Amino acid sequence: MYYYFTYLVTLFTLVFFAGCSDSSPINSPRYPTEKFTVYSIGKVTRQDNRTFIVLDKKYQPGLRGLDQFSNVTVIYWFDRNDTPEKRAILEVHPRGDIRNPKRGVFATHSPVRPNLIAISQCKIISIKDNVIEIDAIDAFDNSPVLDLKN
Repeated sequence: MYYYFTYLVTLFTLVFFAGCSDSSPINSPRYPTEKFTVYSIGKVTRQDNRTFIVLDKKYQPGLRGLDQFSNVTVIYWFDRNDTPEKRAILEVHPRGDIRNPKRGVFATHSPVRPNLIAISQCKIISIKDNVIEIDAIDAFDNSPVLDLKN
């Protein structure tokens, strides 16, 4: 999973930054282009109509105290939406309904956007070892989890 995710981040970097021209203010010395590497800490899994965040074992100590809260914010990657064409879409009809006037993707919850980072507030059902059971999430099975926030 780590290599697949690293491949996606590298692909994104190549595709996104290859299209930038030198005349863009973002590429000027005043606004240097920065690249970031993001690592998956686990994945979303589904089993028997239940949803789990399964962290890599090395991140289990980071869960200490999370059981004191009712919710967790899950930051994950829309990895199956990752194409150069979808990253280029900047306006959508909210909820995919053409009766809604177009809006910029930054004013919507659209899964197509320049960076496919998704955020969901989830109710915690239980925590056992490196596994958090949550009520629901708008993510596919095996979507990479980037971070958790209380």
